[in-house]
Amino acid sequence: MNYRHAFHAGNFADVIKHAILCRVLVHLREKPAAFRVIDTHAGTGRYNLAGAEAGRTQEWQGGIGRLANAELAAPVRALLAPYLDAVAALNPGGRLAAYPGSPLLAQALMRRQDRLIACELEPRAAALLRNHLDGDNRCKAITIDGWTALSAYVPPTERRGMVLVDPPFEQPDEFARLAQALAAAHRKWPTGTYLLWYPIKDDAEVTTFIRTLTRSAIAKMLRVELILPNAGPDVGLRGSGLIAVNPPWTLHDELKLLLPALAELLSRGATTSVTQRWLTGESAC
Repeated sequence: MNYRHAFHAGNFADVIKHAILCRVLVHLREKPAAFRVIDTHAGTGRYNLAGAEAGRTQEWQGGIGRLANAELAAPVRALLAPYLDAVAALNPGGRLAAYPGSPLLAQALMRRQDRLIACELEPRAAALLRNHLDGDNRCKAITIDGWTALSAYVPPTERRGMVLVDPPFEQPDEFARLAQALAAAHRKWPTGTYLLWYPIKDDAEVTTFIRTLTRSAIAKMLRVELILPNAGPDVGLRGSGLIAVNPPWTLHDELKLLLPALAELLSRGATTSVTQRWLTGESAC
């Protein structure tokens, strides 16, 4: 499966992933000490929703397009505000024309003392990423393989922060590589927060991945999944999964509010599978 960011920018999977990413960043901001964000597969950072890729699939209309103007309960709206405000800042006219990828969302929520390392190997995407982050000395775009970056930049000098691993799943062994890379990085930086995104297409593949993680020595992992009916025309993507390692203590309860609300909105009330479960730590089962 090839999950190229540009074709799927702003879709239902991005909404879930980026809403959670922003909640983690909000938590990191609560302490005055600096933190670092390491984005291993950063993409271009910004996407034109009418462009050749996103404009062709139109997946964003069932994701951020559905969320942006939705009527939400006040507690849900408050939790989504940092994410939605960052999207709105990129669309000052009020009409959705552009969507921020994870580097620009991190940039929007960072303070003066915080830092971002955004990594992208594909030359054209890397050049666009550098352009989108140009002029901000808090942010560094590096043309490097994401798996190499994960090994090279962990632990950060700040000793606070998070790593987002969001690979394109171009290779058949990507799930195994994701589990192995997490284990190696966690040995070097066991107190860091990690967010690992994965596509839900093949149930057996996901089951093996989850089993591998559960058997690891990593002490605190939260599994979040959302599977929509008829999720989209793209190569069989049925759902979006995220593993949060060392998540903020507030995240579990926040997701109790967010996930059902997002599931109902993104599926328009159709039957939707939502999972939030500790793999290890807390009340793992």
